[in-house]
Amino acid sequence: MKITVVITQKNPEQVFTAFRFANFALGKEDNVTVFLTAEGVEAIRLDEPDFDIRGQITAFNSGGGQILACGTCMKLRELDDKGICSISTMKDLYDMVLVSDRVMNF
Repeated sequence: MKITVVITQKNPEQVFTAFRFANFALGKEDNVTVFLTAEGVEAIRLDEPDFDIRGQITAFNSGGGQILACGTCMKLRELDDKGICSISTMKDLYDMVLVSDRVMNF
């Protein structure tokens, strides 16, 4: 199954839960892509002691998942992808949603 996970928030618990779900789906051998947009692009720099977000992101990337981030949102916040994600566009998000079996929003 093809799953797209869209993260629009920077709330640490929501980001952590989104990546836990994404990693679980990868474990079920689903094809999973995470798209970060709006405040969600800040997920790549969250460092919260109660939620191991960096560990979840590392596991997702090493498990075969793909993380894309809205280039406009990254630029607005003067963020660097730090090699964690690929800079992307709304067209990319549209194309992902079009071919996905499921879309999850966090």
